[in-house]
Amino acid sequence: MPSVVYVLWIVVLAVAVLLLPFIIRLLHKTLLAAMSIERYLREMKEAGLGIAGNTGHITALDSTISVATDILGSAGSINANAETIKVTLAGRATKFN
Repeated sequence: MPSVVYVLWIVVLAVAVLLLPFIIRLLHKTLLAAMSIERYLREMKEAGLGIAGNTGHITALDSTISVATDILGSAGSINANAETIKVTLAGRATKFN
């Protein structure tokens, strides 16, 4: 019986020694793939933060458009009042001439 155990151990050891380089190679390829994925994720995070930073100003543009709309309404009122003043002053200037 002990000789069968020794033969079995030798066979298992030989298989392990033969497969060990292959297993190490697979683990190394897995490590390289994981590092590559990590690098791509870091680049995607930087790009996403850049996009978020650039689109953050959209709310400021919306408020600028709102204020500009109010300013245009006020400018229209000022223009109408200026026309009234112009017509009134032109009418009085013709009375004095």
